[in-house]
Amino acid sequence: MRASAFVYPWDVIGDPDAASRIASLGVRQVTLASAYHSTRALTPRHPRHRVVTAEYAAVLYPPEPARWTERELRPYTAGNWAPGDAYGAAAEALEAAGLEVHSWVVLAHSSRLGAEHPGTSVLNAYGDRYPWAPCVARPDVRAYLVDLAAEAAVRPGAHGTELESCGWYGMAHLHAHDKIGGVTLGDAAQYLMSLCFCDVCRDGYAREGLDPDELAAAVRRALGPVWAGRGGPPGPGWAGVEKLLGADLAAATLAWRTRAARTLQEAAVAAVRAAAHPGFRILLHADPAAYRTGANAGVDPAHILAVADGVVLPCTGGGAEAVLPPFAAHARVDTVLAANFTVVTGMGGSPGTLTADASRARDLGATELRLYHAGLASDPDLEAVTGALRALA
Repeated sequence: MRASAFVYPWDVIGDPDAASRIASLGVRQVTLASAYHSTRALTPRHPRHRVVTAEYAAVLYPPEPARWTERELRPYTAGNWAPGDAYGAAAEALEAAGLEVHSWVVLAHSSRLGAEHPGTSVLNAYGDRYPWAPCVARPDVRAYLVDLAAEAAVRPGAHGTELESCGWYGMAHLHAHDKIGGVTLGDAAQYLMSLCFCDVCRDGYAREGLDPDELAAAVRRALGPVWAGRGGPPGPGWAGVEKLLGADLAAATLAWRTRAARTLQEAAVAAVRAAAHPGFRILLHADPAAYRTGANAGVDPAHILAVADGVVLPCTGGGAEAVLPPFAAHARVDTVLAANFTVVTGMGGSPGTLTADASRARDLGATELRLYHAGLASDPDLEAVTGALRALA
């Protein structure tokens, strides 16, 4: 199985051994971040630093002035964690080591965008803003994300791209000094807390035959027992959402949100194709449950595989069993189904079981592997990855 390792530019720049070290793992490809959200990242082998703090979501290359001049929403350039054309410099070093470079583009996930342009972000049923989560139904946000996708994906020398967060983001979010764990929210409550009630989404619900004010009130009523710790969990999956909100209301909200996400995904992929050379591969990080939000955007498998060249699917911790079959049922001969495994033990990964996990994923329809993350993993983790890839060869 073809394998690709995720990499940040700062893992490579300033470390003359980084590219060859990654190549020695046995991967043929790297997925290199070109537009990324804020993060604090460990660099355990870098000769100059151990921690990199990316303070806000930014592009890791110089954006094109002609594309963004006089536009209110535009990408932010990175600070000293990835100055200048950091992506380009890292890509050049990786290519010199014999690795094929694909870009890694994070789209609808930017706390700085929401902080500086509050009206662009998701507004929940209680009136709370999620600045990290741009509302993908808003025309200005969509125009920004589509152009960002095209520019950040089609970097010089890139053979393809992986679009992360190409859909709805919601309440779930790794955040500095997080304090939201006091009440456990399952799938259903997460969905209700992720519904957007900005003016555009209110109009969208109205087109589905709903009164937006009544819908917001219904959401708050449904969540009342959750906050009070009464009534027990509503159950997993979409059935839990229907139990909390009612089947008809739930279906109407999903219809609006699915249409907004689908059309964004179609537009983003089309923009990348228009900017790219023939043979450029476009994959989306995805989840087969359309109501799910986050980095792996909820999609309809048949629809997204008719739009993109394939998907990258979260398979750590036995996830392959749930996410691969729905896509495998609609795969063409040339469809890419990339099973994504976290290989950082300290982040919940299990590199020691990668051989067995990847073999099972292949049996379920996976055609490629993704390894998260070559820069964050410890030396023992990387040694386990090397052994697993040799066993799978």
